[in-house]
Amino acid sequence: MSNDTQGLSSRRKFLGMAGMMGAGAVLASCANGATNLPPKPAKPNLDATIFNFALNLEYLEAAFYLAAVGRLEALDAAGGDSSKVILPAGFTGKGGVAIPGLSDNVRNLAEEIAEDELAHVKVIRAVLGNAAVGQPTIDLSGSFVAAGKAASNGAITNFNPYANELFFLHGAFIFEDVGVTAYKGAARLLVDDSAGGNLENAAGILAVEAYHSGAIRHALYLRRDEQAVAGLTVTQVVQAISNLRDAVDGTSDTDQGIVPAGNPSYLRANASNLVPTDANGIAFSRTPRQVANIVLLDTVGTAVKGGFFPNGLTGDFSKIGLGA
Repeated sequence: MSNDTQGLSSRRKFLGMAGMMGAGAVLASCANGATNLPPKPAKPNLDATIFNFALNLEYLEAAFYLAAVGRLEALDAAGGDSSKVILPAGFTGKGGVAIPGLSDNVRNLAEEIAEDELAHVKVIRAVLGNAAVGQPTIDLSGSFVAAGKAASNGAITNFNPYANELFFLHGAFIFEDVGVTAYKGAARLLVDDSAGGNLENAAGILAVEAYHSGAIRHALYLRRDEQAVAGLTVTQVVQAISNLRDAVDGTSDTDQGIVPAGNPSYLRANASNLVPTDANGIAFSRTPRQVANIVLLDTVGTAVKGGFFPNGLTGDFSKIGLGA
């Protein structure tokens, strides 16, 4: 079987046919009746809504990494729109002009992640077809300035993730853990759990985002004691970003820095903290609303635009907890 044929087969399974899902519901109902158990309430099929929400996030991540390696124009061929990406003055993110001074190791990592995020945009758009939402306006300039100020109580001004390698890694840290928790939190909402279906593919994307997160956290951990900016070490900046995410995503503690200090007491004191988990070693979940709070830089929990999406997300997500 050719790669093209395999891809088509996978996409046909991904966002499975409504008829098959309906049949599955009937069979499940019969099974419940046979065992005299009360029928389980039918879960609404919000798979397309959830994947369109994810598509907004994938547009954001793809734009961030593609710009970092000077390939932002690749977003256009994938169905995005590079003209709707706002970058810091003087940096185009195109024509092969990458962040200045990137080491080979970090450049190679950024290229790999950029390719993965671009692939996520392509596959989600392909399976959604005409239902796929277009790319919203993405702010990768003023949003980072605001995030830097908010995370550091004003100590970090004019934060620009494209200024140098270390700032890029801090910028990447803002996104990666969010992607992991977003996919995990959405998993329970998905209806299609068939082989090669929505749940399995979402789990696959979650795994890739987790690999990305671990790689970025490790790169920062190796430089944890370096002075980063405003008299703060890398560890302190990372912890400040983590604290900001935790502050805006609700009352639960679902975020951690790269060292045990300043994080939950169940973490081993003389270990790193490259894999943020709960006390059972399980990754955290976030609801779509909690994810939106972070990417919109929303401290209230009701915003529909702002932060990295100055004009809001593209699509109607009222059924998964976001206002119209």
